[in-house]
Amino acid sequence: MIFFLRFLKFLTSLLIAALIAGTGVAATYGLKWWRELPDYRQLDTLSLGAETRVFARDNTPLGSLIPKIGEQAISRTLVNLDEISPFMVAALVSNEDRRFFEHYGIDPYGLGRQVQRMAAGESVQGGSTLTNQLIKNTLLLDEYNQARTPDRKIKEWLLSVQVERSFTKAEILQNYLNTIYWGDGGPVELYGIYSAAQAYFRTTPKNLTLAQSAYLTVLVPSAGRYFDYKTMRPLMKTLLARMVEDKWITGAQMDAALKEDLQPRGWQVLYDAAGNITSAKLVDRTQKELKAVTTVRYPQFMGQVELELVRRFGRVKVYGSGGLRVYTTVDPRIQAAVETASKEATGLPPGATLGATVIDPFTGEVLGMIGQKLYGDAPPAAWNNAAQGQRQIGSTIKPLLYTTALSTGLTQDHREDDKPITFPCPTCKDGVYAPQNFEGITTGRSMTIREGLDRSLNLVTVRLADRIGLQTFFGKLRQLGVPPNDGTGLAAALGAVETTPVKMAAAYAPFANGGLYRAPRYLTRVTTARGEVLYDDTLNPVKPVRVWTPQIAWLGLDMIRGVVNDLSGPQGGLAWPAKFGDWPVAGKTGTSNGPKDFWFIGTTPLYTGAVWVGKQQGGDMPLRGYYSGLVNAPIWRRMMELAHQGQTVRAFSEPPGIQYADAPDPGYLPGVKLAVLDPNYRDAADTALQNDAPPPVKYAESRYTAAYNDPTTVLIDVDRTTNRQATEFTPPENIVQRRVYIEQLPAYAPDDSPAPLTDEKADPAAVKAVKNQSAVPQIPAPKKSAPNPASP
Repeated sequence: MIFFLRFLKFLTSLLIAALIAGTGVAATYGLKWWRELPDYRQLDTLSLGAETRVFARDNTPLGSLIPKIGEQAISRTLVNLDEISPFMVAALVSNEDRRFFEHYGIDPYGLGRQVQRMAAGESVQGGSTLTNQLIKNTLLLDEYNQARTPDRKIKEWLLSVQVERSFTKAEILQNYLNTIYWGDGGPVELYGIYSAAQAYFRTTPKNLTLAQSAYLTVLVPSAGRYFDYKTMRPLMKTLLARMVEDKWITGAQMDAALKEDLQPRGWQVLYDAAGNITSAKLVDRTQKELKAVTTVRYPQFMGQVELELVRRFGRVKVYGSGGLRVYTTVDPRIQAAVETASKEATGLPPGATLGATVIDPFTGEVLGMIGQKLYGDAPPAAWNNAAQGQRQIGSTIKPLLYTTALSTGLTQDHREDDKPITFPCPTCKDGVYAPQNFEGITTGRSMTIREGLDRSLNLVTVRLADRIGLQTFFGKLRQLGVPPNDGTGLAAALGAVETTPVKMAAAYAPFANGGLYRAPRYLTRVTTARGEVLYDDTLNPVKPVRVWTPQIAWLGLDMIRGVVNDLSGPQGGLAWPAKFGDWPVAGKTGTSNGPKDFWFIGTTPLYTGAVWVGKQQGGDMPLRGYYSGLVNAPIWRRMMELAHQGQTVRAFSEPPGIQYADAPDPGYLPGVKLAVLDPNYRDAADTALQNDAPPPVKYAESRYTAAYNDPTTVLIDVDRTTNRQATEFTPPENIVQRRVYIEQLPAYAPDDSPAPLTDEKADPAAVKAVKNQSAVPQIPAPKKSAPNPASP
């Protein structure tokens, strides 16, 4: 007996010690879990990845910017609880958490079942309350990714108590209904009640019937049930009976729901008079895909809209917080004109594609854009040459130089020699830079700069650039949004500058609008899904930059009208194929060294447009038989004549202070009058000459040595195919150096996790160079010969 009492005392002590030890272990783990809990208040502003809907300027939908979970695109539109059918709410509560309005986040009955399973070593089942499931699918999703573990369940319980104390039941239900996964929507995954109602019944959550609500609720535990409607039917009956038992609906409502002619999208179901299924056939599973939501018109324009939105508001704002409603600048009529011109462009050099755009010169709004040659109804390739392709602009830069020269006080009849010339260049072959005209042809005479531009002569142009000074010219280029590459020197005057068609169109817009530069823009108005205005260009207009006075802009316009019309003969100047109807046209052709790039930039009184033609991956085009005036100008003409259909012909708006004089070379320009400044408006020529930077520069096609050190800028290496900073995986031949303003660096950020292609390896020298840099990549670029952009 004594032995038994001693044993009992020992056993009691052991149990007490074990209990104390267990309590200590539990406390230790409890404290650890508590410290690891995410902030439950995040549910207040939780981003659930809602769609951002985008509209054209006429308010027709362009599509949606679809967020992603990992690599999978999702479809989710957030709705308020009062925008959801009461039947849907009741069905969900009856099926998922019948005591939802009685507990405080943890259901004692459900908790008891979970503890029993954990004690027996059985697998832990899903969250037993709606609050648990909401937390699992939001606050703990990234940490556990649906994994069923004891510590996740304990964290769910702890967070559930906090959430129930801080949020109302209605708020919890609303968040839950916006969170649920409802299956495969084709190109997207279906999340939230709005996407489910749209996908399965093409209706809104507010209009869901009792039968539809029961159907969607039965899908919640397993969206795959969609594929077996006959199996779902008994589950729906059980749910409806439970709703009657819980007094959410009446027996009569249940009977009416079971007799409803329920037709989930993709199914063809026949019922008898009592509501029993007589046949059920899945005829087209794709019918429940959200085609209207995922279809995107003008995908390349939409890509630029997305970039602009993320730059302005950040990714969370664009894809979360209920999404945005975005109203853009694109005009479907003009977009159709650009696309038609692309499809009809049959005279491209072998292997070439194109990029084209039309903008409003008075607002900077991009009205139409295509980034690739279109073939029939096939969608364009993803890369957008109109807005992403950084290409050498060739002679299209010359009107910007000549107009800058006019703004310093020179006139159109100012003369320069068309004779060979060299400039000192320590890094060039033989120590000199020796530009040449197209095909090396030189007239050997002095001529007016009007004729020099008409003929697009490099020797006249480079002399003019040297006369006014590169820093004077470069200052204008920066104002016009096409800053020169570092170290280009006089080669910049011949087009050794890289930019996009959209930016070149914006740079030509001041010719038509009286000398004002506006950066290209894609947005007119942005609101939240609830109507809060985030951006409105009518309320917060961007002040334009005054590049030239109206009088100087007119003189420059007069010169590029000459490029289209001046040269003797029935057809006119080099750009005569751009003319259409009775509309006045002004513009300039351009060809880069190689030739690699063909250009035409032009304007009418209504629209300014640009067309680039070249090979997608770079490389030379044929030397004979193809010229920018005969390739690009007809494409430009076609898109413009379509864009101008139905518009009354009008003239450019001439400012005061303009007079006209006879051309000094009547044999060259018979009957042509040159625009000149009225002596009373001499102050309109208001550009002061700037001293050039003294260090010598290296003339190269696209890779340059810094000629100055501007503390507000930084020199970076850019992948010319992506227009982002180069990485260790960027092929050396794709790297160009560019000086950008420091505040622009985020726009050039490379992908977060760049990876080489399957058949590529990182260049060891590039890897070493990147690792040795303290700020931004500056991979040394291989040397190339000096550019000699072809003239026309």
